[in-house]
Amino acid sequence: CALADVQQFEIGKRKSEIEYWRWKEYGWVSPDMDWRKGKIISAGVDVGSVSSQAVILVDGTLYAYSNMRTGSDSPNSARNSMDWALKDTGGLKLEDIQYIVGTGYGRINVPFAHRTITEIACHARGANFMYGPTVRTVLDMGGQDCKAIRCDEKGKVTAFLMNDKCAAGTGRGMEVFADLLAVPIADIGELSFQVEVEPPPVSSTCVVFAKSEATGLLRQGWPKNKVLAAYCSAMAHRVYTLLE
Repeated sequence: CALADVQQFEIGKRKSEIEYWRWKEYGWVSPDMDWRKGKIISAGVDVGSVSSQAVILVDGTLYAYSNMRTGSDSPNSARNSMDWALKDTGGLKLEDIQYIVGTGYGRINVPFAHRTITEIACHARGANFMYGPTVRTVLDMGGQDCKAIRCDEKGKVTAFLMNDKCAAGTGRGMEVFADLLAVPIADIGELSFQVEVEPPPVSSTCVVFAKSEATGLLRQGWPKNKVLAAYCSAMAHRVYTLLE
């Protein structure tokens, strides 16, 4: 009996140590390009509240990128993301990059950037670069906020709106719910659709209130998929209002 209790304790302990919020970090390098043949090598580093990204272009074409968790040190996060983007390039070094732009919340802390630009301006210009002049609206679902951005045919920002300063309705809020319900964050979307009738949304004004409300719903016997559907519905309504 005592042994069984110990085993159950160990199982519970292992479950509690699983980081359900942790999303997959990744990097990529084009297998078909040789950076040595390029005339202009440029790069951008985005140090956000939750994630940091680095991207390298060779003559204006995507060559390599990385996406990883932002640490407590912004300059170090910038270096780590750039190092990962450079990792499998076959010898490309930071000093070989002719121009680097820093963006995101930590843009002023990118020590090797030649210029800093707000992430709002970068989103609009990037959407225009990737998808062409027909793009007029960009939605940025960030770690600590979400932004609705309006742009013109050249990718210049004409208007933007941010959500209230709260993690509800953002990536961080989703991470909190992943841990609360012990569901891997990559599975939340699919699981939230597995309901016959969409439940009423939970509180979308504060992630703390939403978490408390979700805990109460679990105690009432709601299954995880229904609780997730309620939270995702709240996020969707919040984003829809922002876009309008």
